[in-house]
Amino acid sequence: MLGRLVFFGLVVVLLYRMITGRWPWQKRISTREQALFRARRLLGVEAKANRDDIITAHKRLIAMVHPDRGGSNEQVHEANAARDLLLEELPGGLSGPRKQDQE
Repeated sequence: MLGRLVFFGLVVVLLYRMITGRWPWQKRISTREQALFRARRLLGVEAKANRDDIITAHKRLIAMVHPDRGGSNEQVHEANAARDLLLEELPGGLSGPRKQDQE
C-alpha cells in the first residue's frame, strides 16, 4: 500500500515537472524577474548595480556588438533593451539623476 502511494506521488511530481517545466517545490519566478535576470547577465552587472555601472556595462557591450565591429543590429537592440529595463528598476527610472547632474 505504501509502495503504491509513493509511486503515485512520484508520478504526479514527474508529470507536474513535465507540464510546468519546474519542480513543485521550486519558487515561481515572474516573467519580469526573468527579464531582469537576463538583462543583468547580458550586461554583466550585479543585482545591486547603480546607474553608472549599468551605463558603463552597456557602453562596453555596445563596443563589442556594434555592426561596425562585426555585430548585428539585433544585438544592439538587445543591449539597449537590457539597459533600459535595468534603468527603469532604479529609483527615478530612466530619468534618474545623471552623473553630470550630481556635480
